[in-house]
Parts: sequence; structure tokens; C-alpha cells
Amino acid sequence: MHVRQASPADGDPVRELVERSMLSSYSLGPGTITAAVGEWFGTDALAEKRDDGDRAVFVAERDDAIVGVVDAAYVPETGTGDVLWLHVHPDYRGEGIGRRLFEAATDWLADAGADHVRGLVLSNNADGNAFYRELGFERVGEREVEIDGTPYTEHVYHGEGRERVTVLEDDGREVYVDLEDASRGSLGPFFTVFADADKTERYGFQCGHCDTLATAMDSMGRVECSACGNTRKPTRWDAAYL
Repeated sequence: MHVRQASPADGDPVRELVERSMLSSYSLGPGTITAAVGEWFGTDALAEKRDDGDRAVFVAERDDAIVGVVDAAYVPETGTGDVLWLHVHPDYRGEGIGRRLFEAATDWLADAGADHVRGLVLSNNADGNAFYRELGFERVGEREVEIDGTPYTEHVYHGEGRERVTVLEDDGREVYVDLEDASRGSLGPFFTVFADADKTERYGFQCGHCDTLATAMDSMGRVECSACGNTRKPTRWDAAYL
């Protein structure tokens, strides 16, 4: 088996693989899966990720066929490395391919500067959750994502089991900024903000460039800071965060 970085030319086999994997592991409709896979692993998306110094996609090949893929993102402002997606073809599971891909992603994240790694997986993906537990990761939180109008719970795993939360005040109300839950923006990261210390009620985002709180998101999951223009582009299905 050979693991390498993906190229835009891998688009068709990668999309086919991810669709097969998601149909096997997620309780989502085929139309929803096809549309989402096209958005996140289309030819243009793969080219954009390859040209982005803080993103990396690796594929695993066996007998000239792509049998696995992992998508990773580095947030330099926080030192966070996220394993966003990890898919193995259903016919090739149980052969260590997922671990090889995970190692490739985490090695790349470490080289990029990440000092801690998070794994993100939907709660109803039993195999995906078991994968992180077997790696010794600790589940440190969960968040709600919306896919095709239906809310799902996503589990957040951390290799070191640590959390960093800071408390702010917004119009006389205490809100809680999760510094471990960061997403990239055009000028700096955006941190997820919760209305409660247990992080069960999502409040909005804090712009990491100017510290302004943002509470409006468009239907595509994009957030723009009204103070500095920092723009957040989602890397996962998260249009229901706000």
C-alpha cells in the first residue's frame, strides 16, 4: 500500500470512495451525500486544498486503486491540527489503512507546527468513534452540525484530552470561548463561542483577528466579522452552528 498527497486528478476516484464510505457509515440520504462529497472533494476543492499551505489531503493506494483518504487542516494561530475526514473503502476496512492515513495526516500536522490534534466524527458513526478511542484519544466535547436540514451530533476527540476555554462578557452576559474549537478565517481564526460553561448552547464566533463577537452566519456556513472583515469559510458541514 502506498500513501501520498492527493492531486486534483484524483477527484473522481476519491469522490466515489467517499460516497461508498459514507453510505456505509452514515445515516444520510444518497442525494445529500453526493452533493456534499462533490463540494468537499471536487476537482476544484482538491486543487484549492493542495495549494493551501495549511490543508492537506492524503490518499492510500492499493493495486493502483484509491482505497482511503484523509483530510487535515492546521490552524497556526492556535497550534491546532484537525483531522476533518478519514474514509476507507468498506471492502478494505480492518487492514490498517485508516491508521496509516491517520499517521500521514498527523505527521504532516506536526511538521506544519501543530502541538495538539483533534479528531472530528459524527456521533452515529460507531466505527469512527471506536477508531479514535483505540488510538487513545479522549472525547472532550460535542457540537451540533446540520446536514440537509437535519441536526446531527459531532464528537470532538483530543489526543491529549485538554480543553482551553476563556470567559467573555457580551451585553452583560457571560459567554464562553472555546480556544480548542477554531476554524480558519481570511485574516485569523474564528473561535466557537458558547452561552454556557458546559458548551451545550452555541452562541456565535469570536474573531481571532480583532476579538469581535460575530453571531450571524449565512446558509453556506460563512461568517464575516463586521469590525475587520475577517471571513470564515467552513471546512465541514456546519451551517447550523448559529
